[in-house]
Amino acid sequence: MRPRVSFGIIGTTDASAVAALAPRLERLGFETLWVNDVPGGDSLERLRVAADGTERLRLATGVIPIDRRPVATLDLAGIPAERTTFGIGSGRAAKPLGLMRAGVAELRGRSEASIALGALGPKMRELAAELADGVLLNWLTPEAARAATAEQRASATAAGRAAADGRVVTYVRTVTDEAARPVLEVEAHRYEQVPAYAANFARLGTGALDATIQTAARLADYLADGIADEVVLRAITPTNALAELERFAETAAEWLDGGIADAGIADARRNDV
Repeated sequence: MRPRVSFGIIGTTDASAVAALAPRLERLGFETLWVNDVPGGDSLERLRVAADGTERLRLATGVIPIDRRPVATLDLAGIPAERTTFGIGSGRAAKPLGLMRAGVAELRGRSEASIALGALGPKMRELAAELADGVLLNWLTPEAARAATAEQRASATAAGRAAADGRVVTYVRTVTDEAARPVLEVEAHRYEQVPAYAANFARLGTGALDATIQTAARLADYLADGIADEVVLRAITPTNALAELERFAETAAEWLDGGIADAGIADARRNDV
């Protein structure tokens, strides 16, 4: 099956913009709104806003670094567990695996929502296969994502779980407007300077820009069978303004209508007319 298609924004996106954008994403047929958690941008607050204006759109954090925001401090009120995935990551923890194992257990005790682990290396991916409901992969080319997905399914089997017990999500920075390309290049360069990501790029033999979407054809590459269960288009626009995000959503949906109807968005758009 082709991956479902979701939409990603940064946690500093204005709450009023999220309130306007979320219903549009639901109408267009996007699977999930993923909100990245960053200093100064509370992903949970944005999910509450999105939840208030939608009925079917799934909601997710991508991801909350629990070294900076411990699970006990998270305000989960007002977020519908039945359509939410709490994505968590280890941040810069000295003992990331132990932190994440404890974090999953604590979060299970606080909510019935799904849990996904942000995972870069193989050990964290194995932990996700063992304990979580999903894994969030980042900065991978389609080829690397396909290999990681196959490994994740094998890890789930080795852990005694069915492959369906944990969905594989790949998070891809995307531009639909030439004016946003400089912003994407800055973002890519910034990640290439982070030691953990730099090591991963070196291991894969790719650069950050190789793992981005800049054309409809590249989007099609990420929607091939076996790449993932879900592909998140992390919207990169010139200023992250509402009008730009809305235009991004419409253009991405048009790209999907242009020949990738199996991804699900095209039918949802037609049904909404």
